[in-house]
Formats: sequence, structure tokens, C-alpha cells
Amino acid sequence: MAFEQFPEWQWQIPSHFNIGVACTDKHLGTPQADNIAMIVEDDALGTSQITFTELAHKTDQFAQLLRNLNVKVGDRVLIRLPNSLDYPIAFLGAMKMGAISVPTSTLLTAEEVAYLAKDSGAAVLVTDATAWYAMEPQLVADLKNMPNLKHVLLSQTTDTQLHEHLNVLGLENSLAVTHKFDESHRTQAEDPAYLVYTSGTTGYPKGVLHAHRALLGRQPAAQYWFNYSDNATDRIMHSGKFNWTYVLGTGLMDPLYLGKTVIVHEGKNDAQKWLDLIQKYQATIFIGVPTIYRQLLQKTTAGQAELPSMRHYMSAGEHLSDEVLTQWHARFGLNIYEAVGMSEFSYYLSQSKFRPIRPGSAGFPQPGHKIELLNPETLEAVAVGEEGMISVPLNDPGVFLNYWNLAEETAKYKHDGYFFTGDYAKYDADGYIWFLGRKDDIIKSFGYRVSPYEIERVYKGHPDVADCAAVGEEIEKDKLLVVIYVILKPDAITNPDDLLVFGKQHLAAYKTPKTVYLAKDFPRTKNGKILRKDISPNIAVAKSTR
Repeated sequence: MAFEQFPEWQWQIPSHFNIGVACTDKHLGTPQADNIAMIVEDDALGTSQITFTELAHKTDQFAQLLRNLNVKVGDRVLIRLPNSLDYPIAFLGAMKMGAISVPTSTLLTAEEVAYLAKDSGAAVLVTDATAWYAMEPQLVADLKNMPNLKHVLLSQTTDTQLHEHLNVLGLENSLAVTHKFDESHRTQAEDPAYLVYTSGTTGYPKGVLHAHRALLGRQPAAQYWFNYSDNATDRIMHSGKFNWTYVLGTGLMDPLYLGKTVIVHEGKNDAQKWLDLIQKYQATIFIGVPTIYRQLLQKTTAGQAELPSMRHYMSAGEHLSDEVLTQWHARFGLNIYEAVGMSEFSYYLSQSKFRPIRPGSAGFPQPGHKIELLNPETLEAVAVGEEGMISVPLNDPGVFLNYWNLAEETAKYKHDGYFFTGDYAKYDADGYIWFLGRKDDIIKSFGYRVSPYEIERVYKGHPDVADCAAVGEEIEKDKLLVVIYVILKPDAITNPDDLLVFGKQHLAAYKTPKTVYLAKDFPRTKNGKILRKDISPNIAVAKSTR
């Protein structure tokens, strides 16, 4: 089967570019200026929205607030916020003044937030008042010995506090009294813009630093994965949280750059809620992970007739099963277009409306991304049908700058003119690419990439744990849960229930094992290395499940 070749993509990367400016000020003086940029539906706080003009002003105020707090160009601003209007204000505003935004999850514990604050060397923490007061005693103590972090900006409060070493300010009041502001910093396209953390193989999250050009590097997706209309009437409903790279791109930066309206939700994840919001705001594009689509099929009865505004469905984060794709098309009359990406390179492989979906395939590299499948030993391209490592030329504007403070790790993956992703794939005779994933132990659970080493590092800190191994347990097709197998010390007095609670106390919810198995030993190599692929409930002597 022969397909017409995609047209050659012409990159247009200016010498100077700023993501914060491009997503806000770019629209001033245009017909989009007074259009709604974002709508947030919050179960507790109600509905809020902001126009592009208002967003440009608010981000200017935030940028100036940072300057007034003596934050310098290149300083890091750690953001731990729920989905809210304050998220784009902080994320884009920090970049407008030349600082580096550091988005993090609201699921992180105080212990994990403190680690990221220390590793990033953040100068400012932006969080919501509810989270701050819940974590305050421990977090203040953990942040005490971090000389870089001097300021905490709290959303949804007017409180002002002064700890011995932290200046805690209410964000809204601080912005309200900021009336005069300097012009946005004139960043180069190659300058650092934002720092995201991803699961690492050392037991600690590792920072992935992106340049301002990263936004432009994702523009092929706007044409070959999204299905935007030519006018500004699109409304993009995203079911995820902004801290995730996938959502920061598809649900914040990319649509705002093109003048589209973004709709997000904060509150309980309920399948019917997504359908209600699509109907309420007449969304035209819906973006989710396969878990969301499975829930919509299983827990609702709606069909295409109830969602007349919808034109396009998109998915990423984990593989979308053939069953879900087939059932969705039968009920809603439209396909779900899947994409593959990573923290270091965002989404670069995708299905699109321009070619038939081949179930199980990731589609094609988007035009502009000259993806090669190489033998990592010889650096030669593999033949059609053979497995090769996905390799990206280093001149691709979507490629990350480096791993934060990890020069050796950067050199390991960026060399010989390529970024070697560590992911493997193969091409078929028609040019479709079949994603095979990593040859490591990362667990993909409900759209999250979870490092077993990070979970094990925490559990090995428990006084009764002699050894442990975290793995993914498949409970049904394409559905993995994080579980952990534990070998206790001979004199241990703890039990599996206690170990479940321990995980909840020290790990974000999506990393917390759902089952704890007790084992006497693990299958191992002759050198003593644990054989994860051979671990199963058969070796367990006891367990606890939540």
C-alpha cells in the first residue's frame, strides 16, 4: 500500500523567542485578543475564565512580581498548583521575565516537593493555600536549609506570613498591587524555558530542561495530530493536570499559542463529568489518556448524538487498545488519534486524519521530525521490520537541552549527532511505525511513567525492609497497577497493611503501590540481580491490597 508522502516541513525558528510572550502578547491587537483563553471548572470553587488580553496582563504582573522579589533571569520557579487560572499565569509569567518554570504534581508529598526544590535550586515556590497549610510544618522544616528558596506565593488566600527564612505572600494580593511592569525578557529561542521532572533510574526524579524553541518544535503536531479548524472557534477540553508534560503542551502552550480556548477541570474524576463539560462548553477537541476513554465507554451511555460539537479525539500516555478504539468509533462515530512522546521530546509520533489508522501502530513521525531507527552499537539504520532505537537528530527544535545537573546522563543519550531515546520501534513495509517501548523497567500505569527504583528507594528506608522490588501487575489487557514485593528483616514486626500505609505517606498517589506482597526471596541472575520479568504472585507468602 503506497501513501502520498507528507510535504516537507520548513522549520522557522527565530533567533529570539519567548513561550510566555508567544502564548499571550502575540494575540494583542488581533481578533483573538478578547476571546476566552481558558475556562476552569472547579468542583469546589465554581467556574472561572480569562481572555487573552487579561492573561497577557496577569502574566506581565507575575513577571514583575518576581523581579520585585529580586528573582533573576535563569532562576527557577517551582509551581505546585491544581488546574486553575493561576497555573498559566505563573507558568507563562515566569518565562516572560526569563526565569525557568518548574511544574510539579499536586500529588507530591512534602518530602517530594522539598527534594525537587533542592534539586532545582528554586528561588520561589508557587502553591495553593490548602496544600501549603496541609504540608506547612514538615515542608517549612525541609526547606529551612535551602538558601536559594526565599519566597512562597500562595493562591486562594490573602494571608501573608514571615517565617524565619521564608517570605510567604498571597498571590492575588501581590499581583493586584503590581501596576507598573518592565517589558518581557528578550530570550533567545535556545535559552532555558521550563524544567520538568520525570522518573529516573537512580531512585530519584531527574530534571529535563527545555528551551523556548520547544513550543515551535511541537508545531507539526498542530497539523498532523490535532485537527484544528482554520478559525479561532476551537475549544479544547483536556482531562489531565497541567503539571504533566503531555498536558502542558496539548492543554496549555500549544492551543494558547494558536489562539484557541482551553477547558480544564479540577475536582473528582468522574466519567459523566467529561461528557457534561463537553456539552456545557461545546468543546470541539477532547484529549485524554486511554483510562479516561475506557471509563467513558464503561460508565456512560451517551453516544454521538449527545456530543454534536465534537470533531476530534486524541490520546497519549499509554497504548490505546484495539478494543477501546473499535468500541469508541461504534458509539461516537469518530476515531481516537493516538500519539507517542516523552518528557525529553514531547509527542512526535502520531496517527492523523491524513492516513488510515492501523490499530496497534503509533502512526508516523510527524513531518519535520526526521526520526531514524538505529542500531545503537553500529549507529546504522535497521531494515524495515527490524527493531531499532528511536533516534532524533540533535538539530530538531523539539529536543530537550539537557538533564538538569546530570552532564554524564546527558552525554549518555545525546551524542554522535542524535538523541538516543532508549525507546525501540520498527517500521512496516507501508511506513507505519510500531512502538515497542523501552528495554528498561519503567512501569506505565494509567498514563503515568513510574520508576520502580524511586519506589524501592523509599521502601528500603523502612526499618523492617531487607529488600524489595516494584513491578507492574497486569490486571486486565493494557491495564497495569504498581505493586511491590518486599522481603522483611528476620526480626520485623510490620505487616503488609502497614507497608501500604507507609507508601501512601511517602509517595505520590500514582506512585504508591496498590498491593504489597511479602516474599522470601526473588528470582535472580547468577550475579544476584533481581529478574523482574520472573516476579509474580506465585512467590508471595502474604499480601495486602487497597
